[in-house]
Amino acid sequence: MFAIGVVAQFEAAHRLRGDFGPASRLHGHTYRVEVEVAGPQLNDDGTLFDLGLLKAWVDEAVGELNYQNLDVLPAFAQRNSTAEEVARFLRETLAPRLHGKGLRMLTVRVWESPQAYAACQWELL
Repeated sequence: MFAIGVVAQFEAAHRLRGDFGPASRLHGHTYRVEVEVAGPQLNDDGTLFDLGLLKAWVDEAVGELNYQNLDVLPAFAQRNSTAEEVARFLRETLAPRLHGKGLRMLTVRVWESPQAYAACQWELL
């Protein structure tokens, strides 16, 4: 299996509903996003997928979140704006664009600090 990935960053505020201690108050993060796609074979040009196109799509998706209060965005209206849910949002935004491109797996990792991240994986079959 071959894999390529890109990294992006965004700033956002949020608060967690429930028993999350200080995180229940409005606070912000400099989120780091890592997106990886994997597939079984390379294209004729020796690449798995167009890295520039992947980066553009990730930047577009992350741009929807940059300098926002996540809690007021429709994507998080009925969900706690956890790093897991941010990863889900990015997966749901990117996966339709990646289907049918010879890729098998999409992994989204969202870091809310240098020490903590959440990730989700999605099969692109």
